[in-house]
Amino acid sequence: MPPQQAIRIAEERGLDLVEVAGNANPPVCRIMDYGKYKFMEAKREHAARAKQKNIVVKEVKFRPKTDDHDFDFKVKHILRFLEDEDKVKVVVMFRGREVVHRDIGYRIIEEVIQRIGDKAIVEKSAGIDGRDMHAILAPRIIEAPKPPKKPKAVKTDTPATESQIQ
Repeated sequence: MPPQQAIRIAEERGLDLVEVAGNANPPVCRIMDYGKYKFMEAKREHAARAKQKNIVVKEVKFRPKTDDHDFDFKVKHILRFLEDEDKVKVVVMFRGREVVHRDIGYRIIEEVIQRIGDKAIVEKSAGIDGRDMHAILAPRIIEAPKPPKKPKAVKTDTPATESQIQ
């Protein structure tokens, strides 16, 4: 239909003529209430943003000479972060000649993974980057079993008789 005729029909109905696909041959237009369309789009985007969850990565740093008490304290922090459903980046920092002893860093990360047990998934295993060794742990999400659905009451249009009640 010619554009002038489409504009006239849209004006008669009190609506707008909106170009949907301008690159098509011929261009595709739609007669609609553009204000209502924009409102519904904004509402859909808002609902989508509300359902999103931001992923937070917490970082816990260790050193090759980290003491046992400090190690336990940091593992408790890691467990707390995992319970809050945050990812945890375990970092072993080396200074000076310590970088030669990478095996100590691997042992530290393995000990952390062993202590947190089944509460986390190893997303990225230990790897060295410059003077630091990293491993990324993600929380293991255990879904609670859903309770069974209750049967719905059946609605009838006819009233119950005395024989049905007894």
